[in-house]
Amino acid sequence: MRHARHPALDEIDLVGVLGALGDPIRVGLVRVLADGRERGWGELRAPVAKSTLSHHLRVLRDAGITRTREEGTRCFVTLRRDDLDTRFPGLLDAVLDAAHGDDVGAHVGLHGAT
Repeated sequence: MRHARHPALDEIDLVGVLGALGDPIRVGLVRVLADGRERGWGELRAPVAKSTLSHHLRVLRDAGITRTREEGTRCFVTLRRDDLDTRFPGLLDAVLDAAHGDDVGAHVGLHGAT
């Protein structure tokens, strides 16, 4: 993976964030990351090929929803909750509450978790 570019706070726009959250896999990834912990890509479990999971993670990063950190050959991802809450107060909590209530993205999780 080449060095990942992350949009600055003022580059994060509502249409991009909502577009990125328009897919149940990506909503599920955000739900997993909402606990605030940094996760290795290998920890994430989704019913898609690894290349497709990588695509979803890139869409979230490009929209400013997540931050990716590289360490050697491993990649780690975190939710940019503070940035999103600063830019769009209450949006992330509303999306997470609605996703939980409608069970959107529940098929995404962590390897070894039940």
